[in-house]
Amino acid sequence: MSPLARRIDPGSFEPQRHFYPRALNAQLHPLVRYFLSLDNGRIAERYAHLHPEVDPGAIQAALAEVPRHFHWGGADLFHVATGRGLRRMVVIETNSSPSGQKSMPLYDETREQAGYEQLVARTFLRVARRRGLPNGGLAVLYDKNEMENGGYAAAIADLSGEPAWLVPMPDGAADPVARFDPAGILEVRDPEGVWQPMRAALRYVTQRPWNRIPALTRTALCNPVLVCLAGGRNKALAAKAYDFHNAALEASGLRIRTPETIWDVARQEVPFWVARMGGFAVVKVPYANAGQGIYTITTPDELEAFMHSAARYDRFVVQALVGNSGWSSRSAAGSLYHVGTVPDARRRIYVADLRFMVAADESGFYPVALYARRARRALAARLEGAASSWDMLGTNLSVQQTDGSWDTESDRLLLMDARDYNRLGLGLDDLIEGYLQTVLAMTAIDRMAQRLVTSRGSFRSKLFASLTPDAALAAEIQA
Repeated sequence: MSPLARRIDPGSFEPQRHFYPRALNAQLHPLVRYFLSLDNGRIAERYAHLHPEVDPGAIQAALAEVPRHFHWGGADLFHVATGRGLRRMVVIETNSSPSGQKSMPLYDETREQAGYEQLVARTFLRVARRRGLPNGGLAVLYDKNEMENGGYAAAIADLSGEPAWLVPMPDGAADPVARFDPAGILEVRDPEGVWQPMRAALRYVTQRPWNRIPALTRTALCNPVLVCLAGGRNKALAAKAYDFHNAALEASGLRIRTPETIWDVARQEVPFWVARMGGFAVVKVPYANAGQGIYTITTPDELEAFMHSAARYDRFVVQALVGNSGWSSRSAAGSLYHVGTVPDARRRIYVADLRFMVAADESGFYPVALYARRARRALAARLEGAASSWDMLGTNLSVQQTDGSWDTESDRLLLMDARDYNRLGLGLDDLIEGYLQTVLAMTAIDRMAQRLVTSRGSFRSKLFASLTPDAALAAEIQA
């Protein structure tokens, strides 16, 4: 039997239920605190000062843009260096339902709802007040991460002054407790079996959300599934969105930085692209997430394992692999390698990423939460033996259990506290660059989403099919 929807009443927020104990007991690192205290004007001024090749007005405009569809998101970034030792932050992927609140130490200890309150007050409730919404309640839709989603529901209840529904929406549920009527209005089945209409919902549905949620709905979703299809859960279209946005930004000097990415690759073509990148590459199922469907290729055996793996979809993304200075992909822009963590007492360096959660209100973007994750094994100077390269390069903490549920390897989580942050070796300007890269990536996907909507407000399915030529994906999308 599917889990039931739960009514969350005002006054229900309990910090210990919505934060990791480590985060509740941690002190935010002073440098991270200082970064979060900067407004967009000061951030733009600092970035322009360090990058005289960039138009200062373009930086300010980028941070002040108000997205039409992509209201909150997160980018996973690598701190890398070029062959000449130039350091930069590069976007690996953008997430349209990002986690992060439960891992963030409090900025202000008197505000125990922290980023939950900030995101709901500044972003979600603004979306929920749009004109023309149907009558109904407020909800949080989720398919994993109940700790964080319960926090959102409790914050929504407190800030709206009305109950909020916490609604499980797992992929493949036999008896769903949420549905969309023909008009696109979300309905939630309460414990008494009555279907309740919703005017707005925060959506944290991550696994193939398009197979049970229409791209566009009458109920306001933060974010609509349109954003997932436009790049928030579609790595192939995200790469195209970045490319289109970089072309638009070219005169300004701004640029979304990513490893070289080849999209719409058939399985039989993958070995050619891996060879072209020097035998090192990352192959991704474009529509998977939570670390699923990602293959790091550093040996012929790993390539062979990918070629014989099962796949739901017809097309893949091949991306330049960021490894160590002695083994990374060759690309048109040269090779990138991980800066990694500061060596520990045993002189081990680990690959780590940085998750930036960002949202927008009527004045533009603002940072919400940050955390980092490290790989399971230390980064080797040379590739030796039969060990999996994923253990050295993969940073995602989510692990799917045999029953389909999800667990988290939280021992690899790095908080933004006084202890963990120092291990990342990141300075203030690295955080500023990571923030700007996240904003640019979200803007690129938001503009792609705008292209996928007609002037009458319907989804342009034919254009989408031409941009993402994958029949298996097209068959899953709910009309």
